[in-house]
Amino acid sequence: MLFQNILVPWDGSKYSNHAFKIALDVAKKYDSKINVVSCLSHADTGASYLNNGINKEIFKTAKNIIGDKMSELKDDAKKAGISTSIDVFITDSTVKQLVTYAKANKVDLVVMGSHGLTGWKKVLLGSVANGVSQQVHCPVLIVR
Repeated sequence: MLFQNILVPWDGSKYSNHAFKIALDVAKKYDSKINVVSCLSHADTGASYLNNGINKEIFKTAKNIIGDKMSELKDDAKKAGISTSIDVFITDSTVKQLVTYAKANKVDLVVMGSHGLTGWKKVLLGSVANGVSQQVHCPVLIVR
């Protein structure tokens, strides 16, 4: 089998939602498992200036909200007959977390959006997509 484990970095953007749909199509074709991963950082929550106790509460709440949204993706995949795992990480570097996850979980393909929630229409490729595509040791499908 060509692609056994597919990684989909997900941030709730239209790009990551589209990447998930494409990953579902690929997973159906190759009977693959999909790993949906979301990463939270201080920049994402705006909590970098708050004390540690408040940061923990913000991350806990954000992690629960994201987990609930990702469960909907898992349900969609289950309906399509695709095995799916979901993980939410709190990290200082989204790129490093995704690259480490891909290696540790023997990911065969990364399917990700070209841009995240920030969009940045003037930039040809988002910083996370660029960083992941340069550092992982498997094919990367970047979608719009």
